[in-house]
Amino acid sequence: MTFKTKESRLLLVLGAFFVANAILSEFIGVKIFSVEETLGFKKFDINLFGVPNLSFNMSAGVLTWPIIFIMTDIINEYFGVKQVRFLSILTSVLIGFAFFVVWLAMKLQPSDFWVMQKVDGQDINMLVAFDAIFGQGMWIIVGSITAFLIGQMVDVLIFHRIKKFTGERALWLRATGSTIFSQLIDSFVVIFIAFYLNPAYHWSWQMVAAIGLVGYTYKFVVALLMTPILYLVHGVIDGYLGKDLAHRMIKMAGRG
Repeated sequence: MTFKTKESRLLLVLGAFFVANAILSEFIGVKIFSVEETLGFKKFDINLFGVPNLSFNMSAGVLTWPIIFIMTDIINEYFGVKQVRFLSILTSVLIGFAFFVVWLAMKLQPSDFWVMQKVDGQDINMLVAFDAIFGQGMWIIVGSITAFLIGQMVDVLIFHRIKKFTGERALWLRATGSTIFSQLIDSFVVIFIAFYLNPAYHWSWQMVAAIGLVGYTYKFVVALLMTPILYLVHGVIDGYLGKDLAHRMIKMAGRG
């Protein structure tokens, strides 16, 4: 098979960005950053469900999250629910494969000269650093993949339910609406599995609810802010495909 048609090339590009950003999100997600301090604000001091001193400390994986869900909605819009489901399952399998390869890499015997390195004037144990960054626990991996799959399935379902009422109008409503609902589930599933069910953490349900709500609030705001970007990408694709082809593809995608 060759990618000679505009439709096939478009799906290849969108699918590649979708998979690449989902895998990137898993591996950069080990870094936790302060949203407020990154933007130059003072940290918030929020108290939710009896959990004090909460602020917007987010996984760096949120950097690629908006791209993943723009790709999800665009693929849904032009290619339909079956393609999104296939890509979501494929991506979950590839994420699992990536973690398996990392696990194998962690088991390799390191060279003596590599273990201790001087980086920016500091002595760094590279083996400890490598294992700490890439060695995410099994509960976190399972929680992340499960939340991703459930979130994607909910996203495509709500997207098409809304589209039945709006037709080809109100792209912002079905795209943003589906993302907001799917991320509500995603935000709590990953924490519930990784930190509530995980016997190593013993988080209370109050902690799960508080942390999940803070994370979801961030994603909710970002989803709204990304709406103009969604229309920009949509316009670029319409220009690439041509008005007639784009309209036919959207119509066919709406049939499932």
